[in-house]
Amino acid sequence: MTIFRFSCQDKQAAKQVKACRNRLYRLAFSWCHDAMLADDLAQETLSKAMQKLDQLKNEQAMDAWLFAILNNQWREYLRKKKPCEDIDELVFMHDETPEYWHNQQQIIDQIRNTIGELPLSQRQVLTLVDLESMSYAGVAEVLEIPVGTVMSRLNRARKSLQEKLEVKEKQASIARLRSIK
Repeated sequence: MTIFRFSCQDKQAAKQVKACRNRLYRLAFSWCHDAMLADDLAQETLSKAMQKLDQLKNEQAMDAWLFAILNNQWREYLRKKKPCEDIDELVFMHDETPEYWHNQQQIIDQIRNTIGELPLSQRQVLTLVDLESMSYAGVAEVLEIPVGTVMSRLNRARKSLQEKLEVKEKQASIARLRSIK
């Protein structure tokens, strides 16, 4: 009699597992956003659940049990899809590492600070021509000065900027050498 009762309980649990298919599909679809994959995951989950139905101890916890199986199927799919690579063996295809970007930002900050040290008249012409790509005539009109004055101020600003940056680079090099010693 107990075998018959166990058999009936198994059939009832199997029906409940199959009834959860739509819920499993919806959950799988919300994770993967692929109808075919969600269908496969739900089907694999049901298959595993039917094979391991004897492991279900409490029928009240069937949803959690099925969702755990689905989660394991999803993880297994992701593991198979993306092979793990050892990060130490990866070769960078370019030099744009965080260190590279940090150095670039330091250069930009240094140039901005040095431009800020220029006299206002040179700073205005330099930023309008080099940063805003305005023509000499356009700058002359904005600042209400002759085009020749724009050209001479721009020339002086560029030379002064170059000299100041060279001095700062020499100072930085000396500071680096002193810190190494």
